[in-house]
Amino acid sequence: MSFFRKKSLFIILVGIILLVVFVGYSLSNRADLSTPEKFFRDTVGWVQNIIDLPVTYIVQTIDNLDDIKNTYEENKLLREKLAEYKTLVYEVQELEKENEELRKMLDMEDSPRDFEPILASVIARSPERWLEQVTINRGSHHGVKKNMAVMTVDGMIGKINSVSTTTSTVQLITGFDHLNRISATISRKDGDNIFGLIEGYDKDEQALIFRIIDESDKKVKEDELVVSSNVGGLYPSGLPIGTIKEVLPDQYGLTKTAYVEPTANMFEINHVIVVDRSLDVFDETEPTKEEE
Repeated sequence: MSFFRKKSLFIILVGIILLVVFVGYSLSNRADLSTPEKFFRDTVGWVQNIIDLPVTYIVQTIDNLDDIKNTYEENKLLREKLAEYKTLVYEVQELEKENEELRKMLDMEDSPRDFEPILASVIARSPERWLEQVTINRGSHHGVKKNMAVMTVDGMIGKINSVSTTTSTVQLITGFDHLNRISATISRKDGDNIFGLIEGYDKDEQALIFRIIDESDKKVKEDELVVSSNVGGLYPSGLPIGTIKEVLPDQYGLTKTAYVEPTANMFEINHVIVVDRSLDVFDETEPTKEEE
């Protein structure tokens, strides 16, 4: 029974479609239409417009959504490529900076000096002690000893605090206190040098504290270079430490204290030079074999 019902509905539906097609075709080819035919044609056209508007809107919306999706995917791809480009530019800049630093270190190694440079790289640095110490990849096996001065191509950064076989810990000058002082001097061409001690680091000023112990009326000027002196025999003389940032007389006016801005970048240390003062000297008095 259901089969015949479905068959009947299908036949009726096909008939209606054929009727609409036939009527539409016949009306489109005739010029003189009766009033019922005109009414029927207008009604069919009105129904077509009603159906066509939402269908057209839906189709356009789908097309717009596809365009938006394609634009989003394209923008996403462009953003990824831009991020890759920025990363590549940053890496190139870092490599150029590192190469320049290494070239300067090699030039320093080849230049004649009163110390033997030991080249090293920073392998560890604690965020909690960022301005106090770093760990380098050179130790006693490479000739590193405690209290040796450590510098970058720009200036002195500290001294060796502890040594193992293949690594060492460097105490930075920004982590020094009154127990770890550096004898320093303001070296002038006319020989009118000013002597003092680097006695610590002022975190607020971001500068080293240089106490001038030279009892004289010599004036200290800003931007003058402060270098290490060999007083005490711990460090070689002439290692750049920093430049005078500000001079402050004490409350009694007897001594002066100056803030010194380090010449080395203490916040970014990658490659260092351990200063070995004990050069191997050839002994010309070494006995030779006597001729028989």
